[in-house]
Amino acid sequence: MQQHFADRLTQRLRRLGHPLCVGLDPHLDRLPALFRRGSMSPTDPQTADAVEAFLVAILERIAPRVAVVKPQIAFFERLGWRGMRVLENVVRRARENKLLVLLDAKRGDIGSTASGYAEAYLGANAAIACDAMTLNPYLGRDTLTPFLDCAHQHGRGLFLLVKTSNSGSGDFQDRRLEEGGTVFEAVAEAMTESSQELRGSATGWSSLGVVVGATYPGQSERIRELLPHALFLVPGYGAQGGSAAAALKGFVRGDSGRLEGGIVNSSRGILFPPGSATDDSGRWERAIDEALTRSIDELSAAAAAPSDP
Repeated sequence: MQQHFADRLTQRLRRLGHPLCVGLDPHLDRLPALFRRGSMSPTDPQTADAVEAFLVAILERIAPRVAVVKPQIAFFERLGWRGMRVLENVVRRARENKLLVLLDAKRGDIGSTASGYAEAYLGANAAIACDAMTLNPYLGRDTLTPFLDCAHQHGRGLFLLVKTSNSGSGDFQDRRLEEGGTVFEAVAEAMTESSQELRGSATGWSSLGVVVGATYPGQSERIRELLPHALFLVPGYGAQGGSAAAALKGFVRGDSGRLEGGIVNSSRGILFPPGSATDDSGRWERAIDEALTRSIDELSAAAAAPSDP
């Protein structure tokens, strides 16, 4: 069995001194001229090659400086079978570069279908072997069992949607329940036992994590109360409007004195920063490096900042 996911991730984050996760969301209309090929239509065979070349170049720029990447499966599925081949290649290249891979698939289904999803990405013989993936828990706890089994048996990580960053998340997640509390609180409370069972011996953090948007810092603190050992996956930082301080709102002070307890995702801010829409390789590399440095510095400073009195 591989080493415990949360231990692996947390130890790398501590060494790097920041919680940045780079989202791999290859929007076709934003790919720089440097990488564009053919018509860039999803059905053009050259498009998949362009996406792969772009993402491999991104991995080379970021590999020494971050712990984890998060490919969003929808952008690969859009390209059909060629896109899934690109996903397989990108995941393999990322892991060869010592990056942890968190697949953003938001899977949630029942019975053998859930088992199929779990084995496809988290199993011992997974065709596209990832270190962790995102899950939708709203079909019930029984739908999570195959994924929890993989987490226990193969050292994988899970991140459950609890309080997402989108503006409409409150339509359902903030609904008040007759017995008290909200829907998102009920989901978090239902995960307490599993979270405890998946705690790592080296760091104390759990491989059962939760998705908590940077755009809702108040809810982050409440979820931390309910799940004190769960790693947070925090979307909404940067391009979506969440600040570094807000993104780390649910984190806690570790032994080093720095805030820890999860990862903060940035996709567009790293992949498509100002100045990167160019056909000049040197200019493109500088734009990516500068965007990466800016995010790392912001998050590192927020993690080191003293707590509010």
